[in-house]
Amino acid sequence: MTIGIMAALHDEIAELTDTILSQTPYRRHHIGMRDYYVGEIEGQSCVLVIARIGKVAAAATTVNLIRDFGVSEIIFSGVAGGVANHVNVGDVVVATSLIQHDMDARPLFPRYQIPLLGIAEFAPSISLSQELEAATHYFFEHVISQTISPEKMAQFGITKPTLHTGLIASGDQFIGSGSEVARLSTMLPSALAVEMEGAAVAQICHEYGVPCGIIRTISDRADATAHIDFNQFLTGVASHYSSGILRRFLAQRTPTAPSAANRIVT
Repeated sequence: MTIGIMAALHDEIAELTDTILSQTPYRRHHIGMRDYYVGEIEGQSCVLVIARIGKVAAAATTVNLIRDFGVSEIIFSGVAGGVANHVNVGDVVVATSLIQHDMDARPLFPRYQIPLLGIAEFAPSISLSQELEAATHYFFEHVISQTISPEKMAQFGITKPTLHTGLIASGDQFIGSGSEVARLSTMLPSALAVEMEGAAVAQICHEYGVPCGIIRTISDRADATAHIDFNQFLTGVASHYSSGILRRFLAQRTPTAPSAANRIVT
């Protein structure tokens, strides 16, 4: 069994990638302008890749993980903007459903529905989501204070980070104003967060019958301040969240034997 781990940006899984790069010899495969790193993390066979930003990039990368590496499960980890009023910077959202908020093929198809597929909301794997939730709780209780300084937490106003589960909206738009957040909340009142890849990953996994899990660290409130200190948050907070949570997620599983991913030819 091999787990595919994806992110849109390097820093979101940089520490995990470094773990594979430290293995001798490590395996790197360059396909479609992306580098796929194959190795073991916490006893699990993994393929790590930076998908880049947006739904097309995420979908293409997901297909490669499934077809070229034969992954049995996919986890997408990264940052997102908070939409719901109770979702704050430093919180984590594990998706129980995902929707493409910019999909609108009316009048041929209902709004949000993927044409010819008949589905608007995609549901990640329940078991993977539960494992990600458990790993997040563990990270908050036992790890976060050891990896992120109180000063760094205070810098971003993080006092009591909380785990949320629910709807995440994806679209090829950077949501960066209060009016855009209000519009999105009106259209999708149950949306907790907004990002640019998750629903595309979930659609491809649905079509190929591969379980997936989507986890997001809230980096901003998706308003006019969304770009402020983003890089500092990414390197100082989000990267530690992703590494700590995913390591716990992998460690709490039974170690797996080498799989087909190790037989890919560079």
